[in-house]
Amino acid sequence: SAGRPTSSEKNVATIIFSLKNEVGGLVKALRLFQEKHVNLVHIESRKSKRRNSDFEIFVDCDTDNEQLKELTQLLRKHTDIVEITPCEDSTLPDDDMAGVPWFPKKISDLDLSANRVLMYGSELDADHPGFQDNIYRKRRKYFADLAMSYKIGDPILRIDFTTEEVRTWGVVFRELNKLYPSHACREYLNNLPLLTKHCNYSQDNIPQLEDVSHFLKEHSGFIIRPVAGYLSPRDFLAGLAFRVFHCTQYVRHSSEPLYTPEPDTCHELLGHVPLLAEPSFAQFSQEIGLASLGASDDAIQKLATCYFFTVEFGLCKQDGRLRAYGAGLLSSISELKHALSGKANILPFDPVVTCNQECKITTFQDVYFVSESFEEAKNKMREFAKTIWRPFTVRYDPYTQSVDVLKDTNSINDMVKDIRHELDIVEDALNRLNKDLRV
Repeated sequence: SAGRPTSSEKNVATIIFSLKNEVGGLVKALRLFQEKHVNLVHIESRKSKRRNSDFEIFVDCDTDNEQLKELTQLLRKHTDIVEITPCEDSTLPDDDMAGVPWFPKKISDLDLSANRVLMYGSELDADHPGFQDNIYRKRRKYFADLAMSYKIGDPILRIDFTTEEVRTWGVVFRELNKLYPSHACREYLNNLPLLTKHCNYSQDNIPQLEDVSHFLKEHSGFIIRPVAGYLSPRDFLAGLAFRVFHCTQYVRHSSEPLYTPEPDTCHELLGHVPLLAEPSFAQFSQEIGLASLGASDDAIQKLATCYFFTVEFGLCKQDGRLRAYGAGLLSSISELKHALSGKANILPFDPVVTCNQECKITTFQDVYFVSESFEEAKNKMREFAKTIWRPFTVRYDPYTQSVDVLKDTNSINDMVKDIRHELDIVEDALNRLNKDLRV
């Protein structure tokens, strides 16, 4: 079709999907590739690694990212998409970008990576509290399907939570709220009443992600995107670069309300959201995300570990006392008590040290890292990010919600013009202030 790249410029994308159990399913799916004029380079079938009964179809195709988006939307109606690996963006053909992993350049590109979920839906491990509960697994699949079909910009579907789900949330909410006044940081305590007022946080109501997303947008420019489960560190951090927080919508199993082996909506809404509404913390989160774009696997690992020990398990000092700001602590009664009990091992946050610490998922952390303030943590992360090798620097453009890749004099000159304009505004404001003072 018109406007397609020439064969030398085409990019290969990979799609893996499992077929719904119906006659002629594969033929229907392949017809969609034909309709969208997407050329198949390679196709094979293999037994599903996720479900014993299913086959997965593995397809390499020539396409660009816009076509890929349209195609995946159509495919979702007929198949279960397991994974999409987008094609390398042909806007960066230079030799010095060779070997740089694909990364989203605009906010809508997150739709290409948000479904590469490591665990999702009803696929629960055998030690998961809900493993033998078929009703729970069915409910989890419902939430997973909602997240899988979501596109940036869509309203987030309002959920009619069950009595059991609200009861589970209520237990978590009540128990944690007993600890917050003495354990949570100042910023958290300032924002929680605002969420009660504007998003109906209460022990009898699970807030709706759509309301929370609007609240965050107004306070810090963050928005929420529903996700079916764990994302890879690369894909999760990439979301933060665009001030997008990937957020689960399901509730942990009711048999163990104070435990969850994975992030659930109690963890997201009580642990993360109150701090994401804080502009200085939002900035800190976004900068870790921006540093991750196009970084090597080794660098991603280091950044993800710094994220883990700050955004998930970070401590700070306020009025000479230790307080928690990490979401993993603020949503876990037992670990929140432990971290501030005086018995935990606590070190000053230093990305060079922190990035090599082992992250524990099923037990308490061996060590926690404390920062004097978010500003201090942000400055240390900025310095650390400069040591990560990339053949370019990125800059976020909030007007278009995209990233500019700064790797030539033209792109840098454009940025300098913007900075000059900002300084003009500062100078004008100072002049007016001085005139007022002289009057």
